[in-house]
Amino acid sequence: MSDHLIEQAKEILRRNDRGAYSVPTHGLYPFQWNWDSALSALGFSHFDEARAWTEIQTLFEHQWEDGMVPHIIFHEHDEGYFPGPDIWGTGAAVPTSGITQPPVAGFAASKMFDRASDTELATKQARALLPRIHAWHKWFFECRDPKGTGLVALIHPWESGRDNSVDWDDVFERVPTDDVQPFQRRDLQHADPDHRPTDEQYLRYIWLVQRFRSLGWDNVKLHDASPFQVVDPGFNAILQRSCAELAVLADRLNESEIAAESRSLASKGRAAMDTLWNDKLGQYLCFDRTAGKLIDSPSIAGLLAVFADTPEDKAKAIAQRIGDLSERCEYLVPSHDPDAAEFDGRRYWRGPVWLIVNYMIADGLYNASQVAMADRIRQDCLRLIHESGFAEYYDPTTGAPCGGTQFTWTAAMVIEILKTQQIAA
Repeated sequence: MSDHLIEQAKEILRRNDRGAYSVPTHGLYPFQWNWDSALSALGFSHFDEARAWTEIQTLFEHQWEDGMVPHIIFHEHDEGYFPGPDIWGTGAAVPTSGITQPPVAGFAASKMFDRASDTELATKQARALLPRIHAWHKWFFECRDPKGTGLVALIHPWESGRDNSVDWDDVFERVPTDDVQPFQRRDLQHADPDHRPTDEQYLRYIWLVQRFRSLGWDNVKLHDASPFQVVDPGFNAILQRSCAELAVLADRLNESEIAAESRSLASKGRAAMDTLWNDKLGQYLCFDRTAGKLIDSPSIAGLLAVFADTPEDKAKAIAQRIGDLSERCEYLVPSHDPDAAEFDGRRYWRGPVWLIVNYMIADGLYNASQVAMADRIRQDCLRLIHESGFAEYYDPTTGAPCGGTQFTWTAAMVIEILKTQQIAA
């Protein structure tokens, strides 16, 4: 059965392959997305190492001069997506968006290097990517942590990858909706409106884009100019893990300066994470930097934080917290607490299960010796695939598929989970 699932997953990756990059799925997402590509490369690496490296290489070919790696690269014209390059107006030779996404590429590149069978190819590609990934990591701390706290802030919900999370509801009230130019959403042509963010949220998303465009996409200015400044523990954990993994990779490539700087960034971030911990919930919380307070929202961001090096007591508490959630839903890990009034099991990041986040949480729990819960999460991933196919995300109560279908990173995570289990066995 595992071999059959792997072959199905490979076929999805091939179907969504555009040669030098992959798209998340046909129609709904017709371009290259940042963290989609990095995580999809993990899937490719199990059966086509060269193609996996190309995926990340293509992403970094569109890195900005200041080090930022955009969250969308518009390789080809397609009217089926909004907001397109005309709305962003970043002026890049190949059009890109003007914001970023979770920096998982460092983790992916290090993992691909570790298990490479073609060591010559892996060494060549890793050497080329190493300074670029490091420049991106440094950019975060320079442009999104201007006071040197050790934790970086998001300036737009789309940067988190969790576009419509309950975490943003109160903060988002500060984002105006006036003077937004008229627009037509295209996502609703491809997905059930009940699964997607609301029109009201889209008005605020676009207001922020217009605000940043008016400032010429100058990343020195954008953090302080945004009414949305949120420290996301899951996002920061991904950055810390990638910095730590990049340090190990740099050591293996004899790049001692990059290794030392990467370890320093990861260490400072890990120390600062304690300020986001909530004993009552047994998880981390987001922080509203503008208001100077924690956001009382029991979302998956505070569980994803275990992806980075986490103190033993906190990792155990997170495992227990997930165990508590398991008593209130059929499939782990819901992106919001099912008992919360805001929970919606079918609407994007307000409740559904996502395999990519499941994979990272399970990986972090496994590293923290919380093996039983890590295995439970992985098994739930496979149950969802068996019952509902390779969907974008799933209702944690019913297991119903939601969002896009034949999804690239979902397929990649299935390959990664099954192949990694086989290797561990």
